[in-house]
This record gives sequence, structure tokens and C-alpha cells, in this order.
Amino acid sequence: MSTPVIDDAAKVLAEPRAYAEEPRLHAALAHLRANAPVAYVDVPDYYPFWAVTKHADIMAIERANELWINEPRPMLNTKATDDLAAANLANGGGLRTLIHMDDPLHRDIRKVGADWFRPKAMRALKERVDELAKRYVDRMVEIGPECDFVQEVAVNFPLYVILSLLGLPESDFGRMLKLTQEMFGGDDDELSRGKSAEELHEVITDFFRYFTKLTADRRENPTEDLASAIANAKLDGEYLNDIDCLSYYVIVASAGHDTTSAAISGGLLALIENQDQLARLKADPSLMGTAVEEIIRWTAPVKEFMRTATADTEVRGVPIKKGEAVLLSYVSANRDEDVFDEPMRFDVGRDPNKHLSFGYGVHFCLGAALARMEINSFFTELLPRLESIELAGDPEFISTIFVGGLKHLPIRYSLR
Repeated sequence: MSTPVIDDAAKVLAEPRAYAEEPRLHAALAHLRANAPVAYVDVPDYYPFWAVTKHADIMAIERANELWINEPRPMLNTKATDDLAAANLANGGGLRTLIHMDDPLHRDIRKVGADWFRPKAMRALKERVDELAKRYVDRMVEIGPECDFVQEVAVNFPLYVILSLLGLPESDFGRMLKLTQEMFGGDDDELSRGKSAEELHEVITDFFRYFTKLTADRRENPTEDLASAIANAKLDGEYLNDIDCLSYYVIVASAGHDTTSAAISGGLLALIENQDQLARLKADPSLMGTAVEEIIRWTAPVKEFMRTATADTEVRGVPIKKGEAVLLSYVSANRDEDVFDEPMRFDVGRDPNKHLSFGYGVHFCLGAALARMEINSFFTELLPRLESIELAGDPEFISTIFVGGLKHLPIRYSLR
């Protein structure tokens, strides 16, 4: 083909509000999968990109990690944010996490925290996760019979887990919660500190101030926690530079929290809206493993990542030039009719379930096992004690184009 396919439906992928209006979003994505699975998007305030919405194409791109790289545009941002990030990195500042990197640096930096998320480490952490799950279900009993599940339970449980892993004091948890919500809620009027690229950068700067002090402390007084492992990690005999070290903290503290919070709250909403599936899971706890995977597929907390072509290539017959960027829509891939039977049906027994919520290939989510364990522990604690549950108001979703889910979930319930 000589000209790119331009489909107005693809504009939703650069519209934060669309992710808070799920029926509209999924209608647009279904249209794209059927009619324009590789669509060119050129909208105000964003540099152009190609929207890729089919499961198979996204897997193929993730698999070819030398042809398709993360730098310099790992996620969809406004032009102003992209420009500011590039300028900051050029001047030795800004944020450079694992999602910003490519091999071999990505591989080497990933190893720093990898052991903390392997099965042996997860088994050691399970007792703490189960304890925290019980604490927050008990909390639901204390504050019931109604609560805003997101704000009073879902944002706190995974935050306590991940910050316990890092070894941060509970007195700092509130500060970390506010910063993570400001970072991922930058497009949401309720959660953002402000809408400008400069205000978003101020949030990153606040993270850096906190973790710079933590790094100095852990190097002088190392402890048995993930923060010490990051602070004292070395590459080619030298400590990680400030940007890589501090970015590591940020990705663990934020991504390890907000994604799981979104999955747990979105999973509960799915169970409330599908009472037959709730009853099925309560009656057969052996389905918890498949239910967790379905919750992760259904909620898709990470909406997208970007890749940039290192050579002229094509996707599904559509020519992509060297230097052009593609957006990988995980939300769309997880509802792909070619992969999932009745993809718009929530099914706690779905098997197989080849969702892409954790990505694929070398950038597969480092914390996937921990996220699965947290979701499993929470619902394993909640469901046997749950006598009834219903909505007590309208659910509200975060406006975002990157990471997010529900921001309010008012519920009415009876727990024993």
C-alpha cells in the first residue's frame, strides 16, 4: 500500500478520557481490529504513531526486540513531555527505568532486582502478603457496610506489599501513594498535580529527592531489602549511576503498586457485575488461579507501550519506516476475537488465557509473579467471608493513556 490507513477510531488511543469510558473505548478498538489493525494516528499535541491492535502483531513486535526498541519513546506522551524528557536525559537528568532501556543495558539492569521476584523469593514473601490481605479485608469489616473500595482498600494493600519489599518505613507510605497517583494520574483532573510537562517533571523530581537520600543511607547502612540491593548494585565494578539507580526505585514503587491496585479493584467490579461468576468462584475455590488471570486480562492495567523501528519494515503488510513509532494496545490485544472465545465475557474459568497484560518477550513484567500472588491472596481472603456485595454508586475510572483503572468504587457489602 502506498498511503497509510488513517482511521478516526484510532484517535481514542491518544484520548485519556476514552479509557474512563470503557464501552466507547472497546467499541473503537473492536472496529480497529476488524478494519484497521495497523492505523496511522496524527493528532494535536502528540507526535504521530502507528496504532497496533491485534494480539499476534503485538507479540511479533515484542519478540523482535532488536528491530523494535524502547528508546527513545517507550510510552505515549504529549509532544511537550517527550521533548522535556529528551532534554532532561541529554543533560543527565530525568527518568530512565527498565521500560526506557534496550539490551544489553536493559538485560544487565534487570538482573539487579530479578532475584527478588523469582519463585523462591515469592514463597518467602507470601506470608507477609497473606497477612496484609487479611488486614485489609478486616478493614472492610471495620468500615462497612459501605466503602470506596479503591481509596480505602485497593490502593493501600499493594502499596504496603511493595514498600515492605523495598524496606521503606510505614510513615512514608502516604507520601509514596500521593506521588504514584500524581505520576500515573497526570491526565486526570482529580489526581494530577497539574497538566503541564513541567508539573509532571516536578513529581519525578520529588521521587528523586526521596530516593537520593535512601540510596545514601542504604550504601552506608545496608539492610536485607530490595532498596539495599538497588543502592549497592554494581555494573562493571561501579555503582549504578544516579539516574539508573533512582529510576529503579521509581519503577518498583510505582508500577508495582498502581497496576496491582487497578487489577484488584477492577476484578472486584467484574465480580459484582457478573454475579454468576462470583457465585461460581465462591463455590469452587480451585478456580482462583484461572480467575486471577482473567482479572488481569479484563483490567489490563498497563494500557500501552511504544516501540520504535530501527529499520524499514512492515506490520501486517503496512510499511513502517525506520524511526517511526508503534503503539502496542494491550487493552485491545486482550479482547482480540482471534485469540479469546467471547472476549467481552468475564469468565473466571477461562483456559487458556494468553493475555498480554504483562507484555511479552524480554520486557515481560519483572513483577508478574508478585502481582499474581497479591491478587490471589486478596480474593482468597475476601470471598469465603463475603455474604453479599453490590454497587453503592457509580464506578469512576482514571483518565489515562498509560497505567490505570478505577479511581472510585463505592460498594455495599456484608462480610463475616
